[in-house]
Amino acid sequence: MKKALKVGALTLTAALALSVTVAAQAPAASYTCAKKTTVTMLGTIKPEIQDQFLAAVADYNKSQSCYTLKSIPGDRNLTFLQNVTPMYAAKHAPTIMYTLQEIPDMADKVMDWKGQRLTQLAPKGLLAAANVGGKQVGVPSTAEAFGLLYNKKVLDAAGIDPTTIKTRTDLEAAFKTLQAKGKKAIHFSAIWWSLGAHFTNIYHTDAASTHEGRLAVLDSLAAGTKDLTVDPVFKNWLSTFDMLKKYNGSAVNLTDTEYDASIADLASGNYGFMFQGNWTEPNLLQASATTDFGIMPLPISNDAKAYGNDSIPVGVPGYFMVDNTQSTATERKGAVDFLTWLYTSAAGQHHVSDPTTTTGGGMGFIPVYKQWNVPPSTFMSKAIAGFVNAGKTTEWINTYYPAGLQETVGKVSMQQYFTDKISSADLAKAIQAAWKGQVKTWRGATK
Repeated sequence: MKKALKVGALTLTAALALSVTVAAQAPAASYTCAKKTTVTMLGTIKPEIQDQFLAAVADYNKSQSCYTLKSIPGDRNLTFLQNVTPMYAAKHAPTIMYTLQEIPDMADKVMDWKGQRLTQLAPKGLLAAANVGGKQVGVPSTAEAFGLLYNKKVLDAAGIDPTTIKTRTDLEAAFKTLQAKGKKAIHFSAIWWSLGAHFTNIYHTDAASTHEGRLAVLDSLAAGTKDLTVDPVFKNWLSTFDMLKKYNGSAVNLTDTEYDASIADLASGNYGFMFQGNWTEPNLLQASATTDFGIMPLPISNDAKAYGNDSIPVGVPGYFMVDNTQSTATERKGAVDFLTWLYTSAAGQHHVSDPTTTTGGGMGFIPVYKQWNVPPSTFMSKAIAGFVNAGKTTEWINTYYPAGLQETVGKVSMQQYFTDKISSADLAKAIQAAWKGQVKTWRGATK
C-alpha cells in the first residue's frame, strides 16, 4: 500500500523559519550545449502571476544555451487531471506539472526527486506532502496563507485595530463600525474554489486541535458516520458563513470574473475586509501600490481561546512534478535545471520573492528553501512571517481532499447555500454525501 504523508502546521512553522536564513550562495553553473532542448510546462503556476512567471522563464532561457522552457497554457475551466489526462493519452505529456490534491494520482508517472539539490535545500517537513510510498514525486513552490485580508488605510481611518478582533462578535462589531463610517464591511467571494478549498478548510482545520484529530474527522466523513449538524465546530463555522453573507457588500458572482472584482473592491478603499489569501497581494499592490494590505485570522467562535481563532492557515499550495514516462532524459535534466535555477540562483530568487508591481516585479512568493537571500518585503508577507514565528498557524487540511472534492462541494452545495437555494441542513447533508465513500488517500490508501 502506498502512503502519502502530509505536512502539519507545526512542521511548516519550523520549516519556514529555516528558509529565510541568509546563507552563502554558490553562483549558478555556466554551461553550453550544441543545441537547445525544449522543455514544456503545463501552465504558469498561477494565473495571477502569469506575466511574472513568464518573465522568469524568459530570463532563464537567456541565461544558458542548453534548454528552452516553454509554458503550455491549459484550460482554466478544467481541473488539472482533465487537462493532463488527454495529454498523456496523446503521448504529449508536459515535462513539468504543478498540482496538489492530484499528487497521488500522478505518482506512478513522474520522476523521483531524491538526491537533487532542491530536495537537499527543502526542509523535510515540506517534502512530506509529495512523498508517496517513499518516492519524492514533487518539490514545493512556496508557502501561502489565507484568512481575512484587510485594507490597512480603511481600518486605520475607522479606528479598527485588527489585533483586537478575537471572536466572531468582535468581527461583527468591526463590520458595523465600517458601515457606520460609510464603508462596506467585507467582500465575501462566492467563487467556487474560495468556498470549496479555503472556506471549507476553516472548518476542517478548526475541527480538532491535533493533526490526528483532524484526519479522524475525514475518516468519519468518508465512512458516512459523521453528523455535521451536531458538531459544535461546524455549527460555529456555519454561523460565521451566515455572518459573512449578511455583511457582504458585493454582488454575488459565481463566475471566475469574481476574483478580479474582489481585488478591485478591496483596493478601492471602499471595503475593509476580504476573505482570500496572500496570493492576491501582487494583484492588490498592482491596483493600489501605496496601500498596505494585511492578513488576520477569521474567528469562527465567540470563545477567544477556541482552537484556531487566533491563527491563520498556512501551507504549501502546490508541488512541481517532472514526467518520467514520456519525457527524455535530457528533457528531465532541463526541467530540474530550470526549477533549480529558479530557486537557487540570484536572478531566480528575485523572480520568486520580489513584490509584484504594475510594471513587472517578481511573483511575491514566501521562500521555503534554505540558503535564501531575498527575504519577504511586503506588509502582508511580513505579517504572515509574524504568525509563523509566533506559532499561530493552522493546517491546510484541504491538502488531503480527494481530487475533485473541492469542486463538488464548492461549485454545488457551497454556492447553493451562498445564494440561499438550500438550507443549512441541506448543506450539511450535501457535504456529507460528497465525502461518503471517498478513498482514504490521507491514510495512504490507493484508488
